[in-house]
Amino acid sequence: MEQISMTAGRGFAFLFRGIKVLRPERPIHPEGVSLTGSVERLPPTRRSGISWLDTSGVVQVQARLSRSIGLPGPLPDIVGLALRIPADPGPFDVLLASTGMAGASRFILTPHRFASEAAFTTLMPYQSSRGPVLLAARPLDSALRLPAKTEDFRQALGDRVWTLGLYHSALRGPWTRFATMSLSLDRTQQDTDRRFDPLLHPLPGAGIYRWTRTLREPSYTTARKPS
Repeated sequence: MEQISMTAGRGFAFLFRGIKVLRPERPIHPEGVSLTGSVERLPPTRRSGISWLDTSGVVQVQARLSRSIGLPGPLPDIVGLALRIPADPGPFDVLLASTGMAGASRFILTPHRFASEAAFTTLMPYQSSRGPVLLAARPLDSALRLPAKTEDFRQALGDRVWTLGLYHSALRGPWTRFATMSLSLDRTQQDTDRRFDPLLHPLPGAGIYRWTRTLREPSYTTARKPS
């Protein structure tokens, strides 16, 4: 498994280097919407084995919604939702991408035209005391239609709040909701130059499997390098 992930990681890094010729700042997710809000963690009904997920409380969150490939607006694209959450000893990042949530679809990237119709997962698991753990986010208000295209998203959301449920699960089986996330437009900036990186800013109480690190690290390092 590790050898496969190492080879794939090198392949992704090579691809990123090519894309950076055209997009030196952000090879993927080139344009985004800066969001701000809160995460309210609920009293745990089923523990994940990750301390932060299993502790109730309210914290602030900074987020960025973006279209991964940057295709022309009318076309569906993989939608990304990046989170930065304050914690002790430092903030942590979570990267989510549009997928399914049922069965194997939680590992399959799925393009969408509307962010409000997408479910988001981490794709790759965290390591907990109970085994592998996936995270997911899913919009709770089905009546709120939010295009994934950045400017259209801003106009559609306006002064409203986008509410999503946050969930954890094993590699298969049911999802357990552990929090509610409320996001609004960041009035201080339309987009953010913040770099979200779950390897540099890990989730408290969670480990990173070696194979996921070797898969991600080469492309993340390439994306972070100054052009």
